[in-house]
Amino acid sequence: MKANRAQAERALKSPADTRFFLFHGPDEAGSRQLAGLLAAAAGPGAERIELSGSELKSDPARLADEAASLSLFGGARYIVVEPAGDESLAAVEALMEATAASNPVALVAGSLKPTSKLLKLALADPNVIACASYAPEGRDAERLVVEMARGEGLQVRPDVARRLADSAAGNRAIVAQELAKLALYLDAAPERPKPLEHEALDAVGAAAEEGDLSRLVESVGAGDQATLKSELLRLGSEGIEGIPLLRAMLRRMLLLSGLRAQVEAGSSVDSVMASQGKSIFWKEKEAVARQLARWRSDLLAKSVERLLEAERQMKASGSLGATAVDEELFTICRQAARLR
Repeated sequence: MKANRAQAERALKSPADTRFFLFHGPDEAGSRQLAGLLAAAAGPGAERIELSGSELKSDPARLADEAASLSLFGGARYIVVEPAGDESLAAVEALMEATAASNPVALVAGSLKPTSKLLKLALADPNVIACASYAPEGRDAERLVVEMARGEGLQVRPDVARRLADSAAGNRAIVAQELAKLALYLDAAPERPKPLEHEALDAVGAAAEEGDLSRLVESVGAGDQATLKSELLRLGSEGIEGIPLLRAMLRRMLLLSGLRAQVEAGSSVDSVMASQGKSIFWKEKEAVARQLARWRSDLLAKSVERLLEAERQMKASGSLGATAVDEELFTICRQAARLR
């Protein structure tokens, strides 16, 4: 049965009602986080059994056996299979046919194609929860950072949260690592909360250089094809490509769309920028102002449409690869160059 994240979290509180959980999708950190909730449901001291899809392929009966077995110490136990894919199908079918399966099971997979037999089985059975994890974006990403930061004793404004989310390309695991590092740097803890400012990100955050998407976004909006090419090569060498790039560019285009509507309604670029206060990171304000003066609303709307369609195609079939995403960015970049 298909479930959203909130439905999956509710089901994980009473996992005995579900034969197994399938967590899949491009946000593998989000899927692992969901699987980790089984530990809380099982209680303190629960035994975690870790299996892999390749192990189950060679021994399909093991999953059902583990799901029915009692702990050697008499306590609760749960099972996590990672990575999981269609090689786990025979083991999962055996689990579904088993008469007893008292230990909850979670399978963590990456992106599964719609033709995946494992995914089809999970979606068709009402006693199974299948939840797709996608990297959070926009305000969802900001809220995620704020919530995760609170657990580290960090107080985060929306603009700082957005910058951190962008620098991590929406990856929950990277966000968690960065927040832990920043909390240590600021000597913050839940019992002694500290505000997280841009200065701390400048000092120790990954966004300072390696994972930062801001140069790519600026190069596209400014029509600088040479910088765009070098940034794509740099980010690609770090494993950052595809959807994170589309989303970073989409956030800028949507921001410009809202601001440009005010300009075309009669406000000056300077007054519109001044009205934003701290909602725009101060290092980006000059570039945003230049792009705001250059871009027209109709062209911004077309760019947003292209970016949304590119992401839809990439999610729907996986056929739109990194090369095609790069070409979409170059198309928008060439449009920006013509506006000079």
